[in-house]
Amino acid sequence: MSTRRKVILITDGDEYARHAVELVAKEIGGRCITMSHGNPTNRSGKELVRMIKKAPYDPVLVMFDDSGFIGEGSGEKALMFVATHNDIEVLGIIAVASKTRQREWTKVDVCIDRDGNLTPYGVDKFGNPELELGKITGDTVYCLDQLDVPVIVGVGDIGKMGKNDSSKTGAPITKLAVQIILERSGFLEKPNSSHDADS
Repeated sequence: MSTRRKVILITDGDEYARHAVELVAKEIGGRCITMSHGNPTNRSGKELVRMIKKAPYDPVLVMFDDSGFIGEGSGEKALMFVATHNDIEVLGIIAVASKTRQREWTKVDVCIDRDGNLTPYGVDKFGNPELELGKITGDTVYCLDQLDVPVIVGVGDIGKMGKNDSSKTGAPITKLAVQIILERSGFLEKPNSSHDADS
């Protein structure tokens, strides 16, 4: 059992995000750790790694949320534990924008605006393009620059963005972000069977 689990980290964990991420995980044949949702995150990194290892197949989508906590909150502590664990391979990260007063930010490789367009500029929580290149502001992104991962995709508030990412319409922005990560990480080049996802 030395195979490292293939994981996508998502820096949002409220109810809207949960519905969107669960839906996308099912559609791409992955697995969502539903118990990772929470605002803020209420599961430790150690607990989440145990759940990831029990998931029957990859990729595993995991949510983290600081709920606006200044600096390194519970979501980021759990994220760092998972991301640096020897048994975990991070395929990529979806960095979610927010209106945090602390102005925490991270570099991103690409962003997706509310209309599903790829942009080199950051986006705000509504999915509108901002003025700075390759940078996004959020409340659970403080530590992302410390991680060496294949790709970080910036998006607005998952499951929202003026209903443009609603789970009722298939959460298209979240789905595109996941697809970009799967493509750029090389995951899709390996044999992978589709499964239903719901945990």
